[in-house]
Amino acid sequence: MTQQQMSGYAPTPPAARMENHGNAMVKIAMQSGQDVFARTGSMVAYEGFVQYEPNPPAVRQMASQWLTGEGAPLMKCSGDGLLFLADYGADVVCINLNDDALSVNGTNILAFDAHLQWGVQRVKGMAKFAGQGLFNVGIAGTGWVALTSRGTPIVVDCGRGEDETYVDPDALVAWSTNLKMKGKRSFKASSMIGRGSGEAYQLGFSGQGFVVVQPSEDSTDRLRARG
Repeated sequence: MTQQQMSGYAPTPPAARMENHGNAMVKIAMQSGQDVFARTGSMVAYEGFVQYEPNPPAVRQMASQWLTGEGAPLMKCSGDGLLFLADYGADVVCINLNDDALSVNGTNILAFDAHLQWGVQRVKGMAKFAGQGLFNVGIAGTGWVALTSRGTPIVVDCGRGEDETYVDPDALVAWSTNLKMKGKRSFKASSMIGRGSGEAYQLGFSGQGFVVVQPSEDSTDRLRARG
């Protein structure tokens, strides 16, 4: 294979701590003392010296609240070099938090800086609409987060206008926690095309912040508490 043939696929010099390499992979510039939590089994390649610690203490502390069917879902990555992560070909979105906070569907987390504050949290206000509570992972501080999406996501800036943004909870990936949120019931349009029947509920967001939505409404892998 010639250099010209490889040029479109070879890794480029890192321009940020986390960045996309194509649509379905994240490239992380690893440095000593700047560890990363990553989804277990997501490493596809690395350059340099990178070590992995499965089920680290910080994750074990949260594991009793995290139900994914695969045990402790995160590993700790440390070292120097380039680390490449992916999750079964899902699209990847890299977000740089600047003293911000996100609420993320746990199954959509690919990696985040280990120094960020994080924990499993209940999404308030969902029980009366969904019939049960919704549990997400809250990530806050200044640093990088890589999320996955089933297909190319849309990132909606809720601060662009006065209208609220409504989202199907089963398609919701993440949102800024400072946004105001409320539930709304409506007739489920998908019942007209054979995908169900009856009422549906949406989450309405308003304020300054953004919402990440994937083109999928499969809720079977939604993060929930053990009960």
